[in-house]
Amino acid sequence: MVALDPFAVGRPPAAERRASDDWDEIRHWSDRVYMPYVVRPLGVGLAPRSSMYSTKIGDITVTRFSYGIPVSVGDFSPDAGNALVLTTIRGNARHHVDHDATADTPAGDTFVADCSRVDYLVEFSPDHVQLNLTIPHRVLADTAVRWWGFDPGDVLWQRKCAIGGGGSGWQALLGYAMRTTGELPAHATDGRIGLNLQELLVGHLLTEWAARAGVDLDRTTGPAAPGYVRHAVQYIRECARDLPTASDIAETVGVSVRTLSGSFRKYLDTTPAEYVREQRLRGIRAELLTAPTGETVASIAGAWGYVNLGLFAASYRRRFGENPSQTRASGPVSG
Repeated sequence: MVALDPFAVGRPPAAERRASDDWDEIRHWSDRVYMPYVVRPLGVGLAPRSSMYSTKIGDITVTRFSYGIPVSVGDFSPDAGNALVLTTIRGNARHHVDHDATADTPAGDTFVADCSRVDYLVEFSPDHVQLNLTIPHRVLADTAVRWWGFDPGDVLWQRKCAIGGGGSGWQALLGYAMRTTGELPAHATDGRIGLNLQELLVGHLLTEWAARAGVDLDRTTGPAAPGYVRHAVQYIRECARDLPTASDIAETVGVSVRTLSGSFRKYLDTTPAEYVREQRLRGIRAELLTAPTGETVASIAGAWGYVNLGLFAASYRRRFGENPSQTRASGPVSG
């Protein structure tokens, strides 16, 4: 099997690895890197022996995680807007697909569930170790629009299923991603390598996921977003730090502001201004989690064009459910 364990292929510094037997500490960490959810020990009097590690590939949060005891995990917060891609490194995970069907993922197998669109429950064996990707739903939808010209909708997003497996291209891609984050962590987190690796991971994930859901991404009968919408999405992702206005974006892609705004509403269910705001907040969050010691919330937010820190903090808290100072405290200084 392809080596998937970040501790085996990348050997992150010991200071970045965390262990805990405190439920509150574990919950604080997991709420931040995944989303709020409910965990229940599968047994009486069991205390966790958790191992926790996280890093970033662009907008994707990568985690190596175990509770050290058998647990069930469910009631994931849909408001966080995240999908989970769970790959078993050791042990087994049993995923509830519907009311009377489950799917097991032994070592090397992957399961995907968009927790912003569907309920999800999973049970982990006592010896489980997971390699998980937390991907914002917006990243999935944006990639689908840029690659195939349309958002597949809930026919895909509400489908929970296993993908990949032993000897698959997905497993090989995950192995490459883990080795890259180990050898070139800064480039994978915030650089061209990370952006391209994110694109590969999300594109491959969507392709396999759609195949399992019976969604033909290449021959859809639905309306495809015009090329200028895809161009605008890419432009905003690359230039969000420069605070582009709707006029700037429309001029760049060669349409009127009215046309651009109408198309964003139709194909992305948002506005250009809201899309820029989302990209800025995401970018700031990534830097709060990874910037070196000495960088402050004020300096990071200022570099993204925020002058009024009170308004910024309020927007950030509404989006991520915590203050920017809390995110910063969870960054590289504390592991």
